[in-house]
Amino acid sequence: MLPILDQSVEQLQTWMLEHDQRPYRAAQIRKWLFAKRANSWEQMTDLPLGLREQLASEFTIGSTEIAVHRKDDDGTEKLLLTLADGTRSAPAALQVECVLLRDDKGHCSICISTQVGCAMKCAFCATGLGGLTRNLTTGEILEQMLQLQRLLKPEERLSHIVCMGMGEPLANLDRLMPALAAASAKDGLGIGVRKITISTVGLPVGIRRLAEQNCQYHLAVSLHAPNDELRTQLMPTNRNIGIEAVLAAADAYFEKTGRRVTYEYILLAGVNDGPIEANQLVSLLRGRPSLINLIPYNPVRGLKFRTPHPSAVARFVEILEQGGLNVAIRHRKGARIDAACGQLRRAAVSPREANAVPIVEMTKDE
Repeated sequence: MLPILDQSVEQLQTWMLEHDQRPYRAAQIRKWLFAKRANSWEQMTDLPLGLREQLASEFTIGSTEIAVHRKDDDGTEKLLLTLADGTRSAPAALQVECVLLRDDKGHCSICISTQVGCAMKCAFCATGLGGLTRNLTTGEILEQMLQLQRLLKPEERLSHIVCMGMGEPLANLDRLMPALAAASAKDGLGIGVRKITISTVGLPVGIRRLAEQNCQYHLAVSLHAPNDELRTQLMPTNRNIGIEAVLAAADAYFEKTGRRVTYEYILLAGVNDGPIEANQLVSLLRGRPSLINLIPYNPVRGLKFRTPHPSAVARFVEILEQGGLNVAIRHRKGARIDAACGQLRRAAVSPREANAVPIVEMTKDE
């Protein structure tokens, strides 16, 4: 049984011809999957019964099972999905998270995962605590989008996609790019490429590969520190890369696409949220066409990083703005449902294991 979402339009058309069916049936299937939110072959009533039976014998529509569904009062909904190769005895090793976020403007954004776990081992992130299991397939990436789409009310439509869930998107580009192409296609989800964001820890090779494709997706680079020493403490991948290489690749992306790069900066109380770090960040990014997205830390069980006081955040913003940088603050959503990346999957393992993570408490002096 093959996942239908792993099949391109061309592959579906070829299958139709090989089974004495008209190629336009492929377009009908995609309309049912992406526009009509179908999750069974029986729902596709404009397909001949015989064709539906043939399809059901060879293809699965869904390969994931909703293990946990949580809702917050702010409209945020989070799913923990068990993949087809997961087991009842050890499901968490093959589970991924995805989130639906609603705002007061009527926008419905989704945050999706690209890998099972993550190999980047960022010190403040719950996802990396369990390491990397495997890449997600194109179909598994798309299925997160469809699972979240089915949570929408009839009058709601998806407006934005953010690849900011579990995993490093640029480490799985070969499977991510076809998924995003389907999501942005007119016969897919129809989401404009400029409303799709790829977030990365900053892998220069992957960033330059994106630039060469001139794909017009929005690039968000997780910076989180204004100097190599602190960034390496927080993000071990920086040890073999360095901030300058990351910025050079991001500059190349802007030059090729004309799209302003966002630099994400998670504010950790007493670690990277002081005036010294703010001024260093100004020196680093002044003159670059960019947006600084400040993210007050969303606490993770088992880690001792803390959310900074609002006054510290305000002072940090003031210094950046006085330095000529464009600044936005990401408002926390879904805090009561473990909406931060990796939290729900971690908690699903068992409360005891989730709380048994070695305590990591960092200061700027370490």
